[in-house]
Amino acid sequence: MRLGGSLALPIPSGFEFFHSLRFGVVIGQCPCHKGEVFMRALSRRNFLKKSTSLAAGAAALGWSRVLFSAGPDLKFPTQPRDRLSVASYPFRAFIESPRNWNRDRKKRGMDLKDFAAMVVKKFHVHNIEPLGEHFRSTDPAYVQALKKAKAQVVNIPVSVGASLYDPDAAKRKRGIQNSKKWVDIAVTLGSPSIRIHIQAVKSVSPDIDRTAESLSEIATYGAEKGILVNLENDDLLSEDAFFLVKVIEKVNNPYLHALPDFGNSMLSGNEQFNYDAVTAMFKHAYNICHVKDSEIDKGKIFRVDLCKTFAIAKASGYRGYFSMEWEGQGGPYEGTQKLIDASLKCLA
Repeated sequence: MRLGGSLALPIPSGFEFFHSLRFGVVIGQCPCHKGEVFMRALSRRNFLKKSTSLAAGAAALGWSRVLFSAGPDLKFPTQPRDRLSVASYPFRAFIESPRNWNRDRKKRGMDLKDFAAMVVKKFHVHNIEPLGEHFRSTDPAYVQALKKAKAQVVNIPVSVGASLYDPDAAKRKRGIQNSKKWVDIAVTLGSPSIRIHIQAVKSVSPDIDRTAESLSEIATYGAEKGILVNLENDDLLSEDAFFLVKVIEKVNNPYLHALPDFGNSMLSGNEQFNYDAVTAMFKHAYNICHVKDSEIDKGKIFRVDLCKTFAIAKASGYRGYFSMEWEGQGGPYEGTQKLIDASLKCLA
């Protein structure tokens, strides 16, 4: 690959590039002795020129500060129960929050801190996935209090108030800035990741280039903070699994990954499409996925073969968490317990 001029130099690894900037040397192929590695000491002035040129070249190639890192290296648990998490979304009727429009006042309410304690006590699971809308506040004091709850936050699904492919650049910018705020909240909570909802735009088809441009900036910020950004196959239009895969591949940032949902793509009415979608998503998944055994849409029940889907995850080499996101018949307490029991059998 050429960086400019007539001499083609090999692209240094992230470590080599960082090393060259830190110690004032450039690593490359000697034009006089083919294949021979040399290190040329630089004067301070030449070093600054060279480092600036290298950084500019990296930017031109679409590299980011992720260049300095090989990507995330999370240590995941291996015991089946320790790999489970419980999402707050199925309990939306109970969660007290100003932004939770699904609260059912006929039911006894609970704060996210209470939800965390309930998950540990009732389900014997120590990982949770709190929805962004379920945060009573995003003020530092509240976030710190939630951090002291009994369960570990393993992902935060969020909506960011704008579409990342909106033709209006100002609206995209708002979505990007809101995404960065949630990255900061994830840092405070000790969550390894957030999941960003790709909001649809009326009369506008999903756009790979605009979405990738927005997510490139967000993922770069996430990389700087050590926070992964995940995309979920949720909305059949704006979050089609194969659209998301194309976006992830275009951005090509090790901090941007897929969040496979076991059943959302089943709402297409095509069972095979759902398994194909999940398979495609797991090829790009890293730390989180959503487990469900069924979906209900307009009174129709769509059922998922749980163990078949767990087998897809295993075949992909996935080592991350499985978050219970019950959406079937009955109530969330019994439904979540059923999912946990079935998941443990599939993981055994």
